[in-house]
Amino acid sequence: MFWIIVKGGPVMMPIIAGSVIGLAIIIDKLRILFKIRIDVQDFIDHVLEEIRARRFDAALELCSKYSRHPIAVTFRAGIEKRDLAPHEIEKVLERVGNSQVNDLERHIGGLISIIGIEPLLGFLGTITGLIRAFMAWEKAGPNITVSGLASGIYEAMITTAAGLIVAVPYYLVCNYIISRIKYVSYELSDSSMRLVEALTENRGKG
Repeated sequence: MFWIIVKGGPVMMPIIAGSVIGLAIIIDKLRILFKIRIDVQDFIDHVLEEIRARRFDAALELCSKYSRHPIAVTFRAGIEKRDLAPHEIEKVLERVGNSQVNDLERHIGGLISIIGIEPLLGFLGTITGLIRAFMAWEKAGPNITVSGLASGIYEAMITTAAGLIVAVPYYLVCNYIISRIKYVSYELSDSSMRLVEALTENRGKG
């Protein structure tokens, strides 16, 4: 592996640095998404059931139990502000919900940038490698040998391969992460409306 990195030339350094940073972001996002895995519909149904029965403390306790999930955090904020007007509760839920989604999306832009830059760095390595090969050819003239061209060709091929090896799997994982965040955002929006309706109905009964 070290031999390949050396043969890849100086462009391999930013390629490796980008792969390390990208991997750190991916691990962090997958860890967070794994931690917030719950049966969302079951949670929502139980919380709304407690609200309709006016057992607000029990509903808040359920939210605290799943405090890592954005919906639970958002629900707790809405329940605590249940005495506000419905449109004001909606604003609270929107503000807290957006904050939770933004937390999930943190560093995703950096990961997308890395995925886009890695192949470009690989192509840059291809160009610099070919330049080195042609410079060696020019210097040696008719006495050029395959070994004289090998260094530049190695750099050209290795950097291209390295950039794609990093970008392709990272692209697939990034798409998965983004799709999961979008789904959480959809669940958050839908469940927030259900919460406002439940709190409004409950207020009418009171």
